[in-house]
Amino acid sequence: MSQGQKENGIYMYFIAGLWYNKPAIKLFLKENRHDGRGEKTYTAAEVAELQTTIRQQQAEIAALKKKLDHMNEILLNAQRARFGQSSEKKTYVLSEDQMCLFHEAELVQDPKAEEPTEETFTVKCHTRKKKRTIDELAKNLPVEKIVLQLPESKLTCSKCGGTFRLIGKKLIRRELIIIPQEEKILEYYSCTYACDRCEKDTGYAHILTTQVPPPLMKHSLASPSTVADIMTKKYVDGLPLARQEKIWARQGVELSRATLANWVIQCTQTWLKPLYRHMKQALLEDTVIHADETTVQVLKEDGKAATSESRMWVYASWEGSKKPIRIFEYQPDRSGKRPASFLKGFGGYLVTDGYAGYNQVKNVTHCGCWAHARRKWREAMPDGATVKTSKAAVGYRYCTKLFALDGKTSCLLPKTRNEHRQNVVRPLLEEYFCWLKTIHPEKGSKLEDAVRYSLNQAQQLTAFLDAPEIPISNNLAENAIRPFVVGRKNWLFCDSVKGAESSAIVYSIVETAKANNLEPYDYLLMVLSLLPGEGKSPSHETLERLMPWHPNVRGREILRKKKI
Repeated sequence: MSQGQKENGIYMYFIAGLWYNKPAIKLFLKENRHDGRGEKTYTAAEVAELQTTIRQQQAEIAALKKKLDHMNEILLNAQRARFGQSSEKKTYVLSEDQMCLFHEAELVQDPKAEEPTEETFTVKCHTRKKKRTIDELAKNLPVEKIVLQLPESKLTCSKCGGTFRLIGKKLIRRELIIIPQEEKILEYYSCTYACDRCEKDTGYAHILTTQVPPPLMKHSLASPSTVADIMTKKYVDGLPLARQEKIWARQGVELSRATLANWVIQCTQTWLKPLYRHMKQALLEDTVIHADETTVQVLKEDGKAATSESRMWVYASWEGSKKPIRIFEYQPDRSGKRPASFLKGFGGYLVTDGYAGYNQVKNVTHCGCWAHARRKWREAMPDGATVKTSKAAVGYRYCTKLFALDGKTSCLLPKTRNEHRQNVVRPLLEEYFCWLKTIHPEKGSKLEDAVRYSLNQAQQLTAFLDAPEIPISNNLAENAIRPFVVGRKNWLFCDSVKGAESSAIVYSIVETAKANNLEPYDYLLMVLSLLPGEGKSPSHETLERLMPWHPNVRGREILRKKKI
């Protein structure tokens, strides 16, 4: 039995039940009154009563049908959440000509179609690249040449007694060599010198002592390279301290996770926090800021259960900024006062999702996210043949067209981009919002959510038309917070508030370094090596010279190598 047959059976069941359970209709059927010709007769009052009953039944049937559709929608979305795709890159509807997934092979088959070659295989808009050669894989790695020469004892010719000479060499193969990390202890000795002449002339020796570089932590084995390695493994590679403890133990170094955590927290609070504050101030001076947040669990937090959820907020500069910055901030809740406090003094454009808490941020221009609007339409799409003609599919195509039109302006000058938005994009949006007002979705449905999101966010969603630097989505912030989400899946929670705050600072440092195309480990190593010599309160000039975008930093040749 097909799905359509099942639904028709259900509707007939409801109709029959409603029909035969109505007292007025039962009474009418029991009465067997006929006229002289054998036909039924009934009074005007009975006709009116039956008509009223039929109208009530029709209304109840329509209500039940809507309720059934709503329940099917809930079931469908639950199935999508569990089994469906998690990305919008592959969408349910791309064009009017899209085929049903389950019948695609039968519908689009063409025996005359040419087979793809091994050189290039195209899937939609993506072109699969050729496999990289060994030369491309090894171009960023140091090379050590091993030339296999004969010893002098074997350079004598067996036929004439002459001597062989080298006439050439040939590359036979290449190998990738991995050298495990090496651990060693550095012992610093201070030397003392005495002037013999001063002692001879005055009787007192002039003493000179060499200066020892300040330690990263007093009375500790921690070094800049060690702490930078620990931070990189946890906050970049997602390796929890518990696993790092085991790795150290296998290498013969007994370092507990408590010691590792202490090193990270203390170095973060002492040396990285001033750098973090300087980055934050630079972010607040920018024109456009993206914002987003996600959950984090802190076990030891005053006034909260260990299972309760706290929040990690992220603030990022826009894609065209000369100072790419990613700032994370830990807060115990999702209250709107958190971004309001963080963004105090900022007066530019704030790009966010539809969370109402951001409305507490004053003196800014609030900008919406069309990626979230499109996502709402995708969630509201039904399955089956009607997907192309559904209202959700129409809304989704409006959003997709918007992204296509605005994407063409990404490389244009600001003035040209603004003209394109006014002449091409604005009419599309006006048509879109006029169409929204013609939709009357079922209350509580996903379709209603999609319609209400766009209508409630209309001012924010159209704000990008006023300035060419405003993006049409908040994808940059979502991408910025993704490394934290991936890392959270490995280390699961933070033990204390101080640990969560330190994590926010380190994530800010390493993600800002990555945004500036720097290798996180090299940048951390540089910062932790230089800041102890500047004291706990480095000057504004010192901090500015350590910013990832500063020419001095790039001049130290710590630019991230392009990974193959």
